[in-house]
Amino acid sequence: MQTDTQDAAETLRTLADDRWKPRFKMESDITINSRTCGLLKGRTVDISESGIAAMLTIEAPLGDVVELSFTLPDGAVTVRATVRHRNAFRYGFEFAVPSGASETIRRTCRDFAVDQTLFAGLKT
Repeated sequence: MQTDTQDAAETLRTLADDRWKPRFKMESDITINSRTCGLLKGRTVDISESGIAAMLTIEAPLGDVVELSFTLPDGAVTVRATVRHRNAFRYGFEFAVPSGASETIRRTCRDFAVDQTLFAGLKT
């Protein structure tokens, strides 16, 4: 049987693992549908399997659960996420798990990783 301390440590390890998934530069228009702020428009900065960063000109409250719509190389996706971080106009969103778009996002990140590796070899 686990103690509360062990449960908390396991949760923190899981959060840290998700937070440090590789990020890949990706610029695309993004629409954020928020219950508290309505419809917001922005531009993505980077993506990982666990979340996405975007530049917004209107404030979104931290902790807000939103619906994100953006375009990946394989097509448009819509996914639920939580606003986790804000630094000036840059926001970090953590994808809700599981999601119908999870496999598409995972595949896109793997493709970006391969591209990054291939192009890094060409630059040397």
